[in-house]
Amino acid sequence: MRKLLYSLLLTLCVCLPVQGQKKTSMKTLENQRAQLEKEIATLNRQLAQNAKNSSEAISSLALVRSKISAREKLIAGCDQTLHVLNDSIRTCQGEIDRLQDRHDTLSLYYARLIRGSYKNRDSRLWYMYLLSSESLGQGLRRFGYLRSLSSQMSEQAVKIQETQAQLEVERERLSALKGQAETMRKKVVQERSSLQSEEAEHNRLVDRLHKDRKKYQQQLKEKNQQKEALNRKIADLIRQQQKAAASQAKKGKGGAKTTSTEIDSKLSNEFTANKGRLPWPVEGAIIERFGKHKHPVYQNVDLPHNNGVTLAVKRGAQAKAVFNGTVTQIVVLPGYNQCVLVNHGAYFTLYSKLKSVAVKVGQKVTTGQVVGTVDTIAGEDLFHFELWNGSTPQNPENWLRR
Repeated sequence: MRKLLYSLLLTLCVCLPVQGQKKTSMKTLENQRAQLEKEIATLNRQLAQNAKNSSEAISSLALVRSKISAREKLIAGCDQTLHVLNDSIRTCQGEIDRLQDRHDTLSLYYARLIRGSYKNRDSRLWYMYLLSSESLGQGLRRFGYLRSLSSQMSEQAVKIQETQAQLEVERERLSALKGQAETMRKKVVQERSSLQSEEAEHNRLVDRLHKDRKKYQQQLKEKNQQKEALNRKIADLIRQQQKAAASQAKKGKGGAKTTSTEIDSKLSNEFTANKGRLPWPVEGAIIERFGKHKHPVYQNVDLPHNNGVTLAVKRGAQAKAVFNGTVTQIVVLPGYNQCVLVNHGAYFTLYSKLKSVAVKVGQKVTTGQVVGTVDTIAGEDLFHFELWNGSTPQNPENWLRR
């Protein structure tokens, strides 16, 4: 009996941490799934607006490609969740089998105790058993045995009830896990069906772009020119800011200038220390990533270097500062509308495609402070964000919270 109890405690000690890990893993998967579903919903809204207000298949293609990517990640996450659930089901079934074995063993032992007690149920036999003792010591030992027998029966009954209760809990848990697994299997089927529809939509847009190649290449040329103009303008503004800062540092011989330099250095170090943990300026789905890319349809067309990321967002979304800093410039550029440049010591962040601005030049801003409201341009609700280290553009995804 002691060996059985020890085995039970050992099993529980081993199993509990594993189950805890699975719960954490499930929570992480659920959060990822919720985020991807949000992104897909945002992209769907943007595509619906495109269908009403925009004839640009190029933009729609970028949205659909992003949606396909998010859907594939969602399906992979669902498959992973299903795998975790199946593992949990196997673990739970094993626990039920173990508890059932324990319950059967306890019941068998209890039945033997009952039978022994029944055979000696006549109280006279108990008295005779005690009185026939050859010595006081033997009599005390016999009395102890009889009392232990009664106590064992009571303890055994309690253990059986406890094991039965554990069995019920595990059976309910198993039923719940099987229900979750079935729901997840249905979701995977549904998501795969949606993915097929989106791939078909992607192919229709590609055909449309090939069919009206001349028209869409002209649109693409205009967009590329706007992006190149943005790249030149922001690089020029940052150079001007750096020159002004260098000029101030040369003039500064007094304590005030030294203090300003020290503050900038401290801010730069704090910004660097938060790499990978900065908040996103706005919630949305990325449709254009950092770097240089070829056009997905016109393979011979190189797109201008993207110095940031472009996100599809909810209509009227508010853009927020990703870190403490000072607004250094507010400019208006074709295709990007109002753009706000914020200085963070040696770093700069750009918030563009804004309809209205909630800050002014020279104003200090704090992390999470609203910079402006995203504009609807040509029926599209897009936000463009850049992050620079001095005069070198950085991939924002490396800096922002994952």
